[in-house]
Amino acid sequence: KVEEVFTDGRRIITFRNGTKKEISADKRMTTIRFSNGDAKKIMPDQRVIYYYADAQTTHTAYPDGLEVLQFPNNQIEKHYPDGTQEIVFPDHTVKRLYSDGFKETFFPDGTVVKVEKNGDKIVEFSNGQKEIHTVQFKRREYPDGTVKTVYCNGRQETKYSTGRIRIKDKEGNIILDKK
Repeated sequence: KVEEVFTDGRRIITFRNGTKKEISADKRMTTIRFSNGDAKKIMPDQRVIYYYADAQTTHTAYPDGLEVLQFPNNQIEKHYPDGTQEIVFPDHTVKRLYSDGFKETFFPDGTVVKVEKNGDKIVEFSNGQKEIHTVQFKRREYPDGTVKTVYCNGRQETKYSTGRIRIKDKEGNIILDKK
């Protein structure tokens, strides 16, 4: 290895494989440049920033355990110490994955999708409508109070805000229409 010491106090160590390690004059920051183009910076605040040249991806590890990945398509992933992950997609959709299995996704149009550990899904639309999906049924709730449920056996039940109830069998034949 070859070590250079500069008048400003910086030191650069060049290794046989082409890797270069630069230590700042105050010894608080270290930059390592690898021969494959990767770079690692250890910052004064103990953040470690690693740039993967081939993938054009930056991985930042914070002292508190937070890790942030930034991809070339502008996707950003945050991995929290408690196991929670947050992904911000290029279209600004945000997906959160919790360590207990719960997931929620926030879409740019205001739609929110929540998925429970058991697979039950709740979709809240920006127009006030809400859908609930379970293994037993799919239900849509409208802002006016109307609720339409389709059961796994194909039966449909619509309860209107006026009090009217309409039930159809799996073929779509009306079984009950109570006004």
